Amino acid sequence: MSKSGLLKSTVARKVAMALSAFFLMFFLLQHLIINMTSVFSAGIFNELSHFMGANFIVQYLLQPVLIFGVVFHFVMGFILEIRNRGARDVRYVKYNGGASATWMSRNMIWSGLVILAFMGLHFYDFWIPELKVKFIEGDWTGALTKGGEPIRYFDHLTHKFVNPIRIAIYCISFVFLSLHLLHGFNSAFQSVGANNKYTKGLQKFGVAYAVLVPAGFIFIALFHHFNH
Repeated sequence: MSKSGLLKSTVARKVAMALSAFFLMFFLLQHLIINMTSVFSAGIFNELSHFMGANFIVQYLLQPVLIFGVVFHFVMGFILEIRNRGARDVRYVKYNGGASATWMSRNMIWSGLVILAFMGLHFYDFWIPELKVKFIEGDWTGALTKGGEPIRYFDHLTHKFVNPIRIAIYCISFVFLSLHLLHGFNSAFQSVGANNKYTKGLQKFGVAYAVLVPAGFIFIALFHHFNH
């Protein structure tokens, strides 16, 4: 492949990577909003979780898109990291990454691997048991009470936050997510060419998102751990 073709291929991959990042960041925010209701009202959390867990569009259209987005983002990230490392090895006899890049940008692959491992635990804790209940046991009711309100979701959530080891894993993982987002948020906007008069504002918003969203998930875990 020619240098121009290789450059176009790399740019296309970065744009695709950025678009998948935007999608996942939107889902992450939506996920936080729903989970945050568990702090204030078990009833509202159960209702929202039941809607998301039983709605046809969410389950059969949006959920497959989400899974594809997660897989695509991580695979594309690994491909770009391998290509970047190869390019640095060719161009430089000795590469001093700290001279021109932040710790977050130089270690996106490692923070990404921690997040990927955490997602495996998260799927094991919540997604796989939900699939078992709905698709193997055939229960789509959310364990309805006599009053017709779903109750399973809140109980399952709080039960998982009893173990202090799991809480520690969750908190550490979200710290790594914050580090990943501190570079990834603004990098995604740069990849799609969003360099204009709003750049500084986007950068500030990116920092706020990267800190507040993971902090929100940590707060939820700690809240249920100490109030169980």
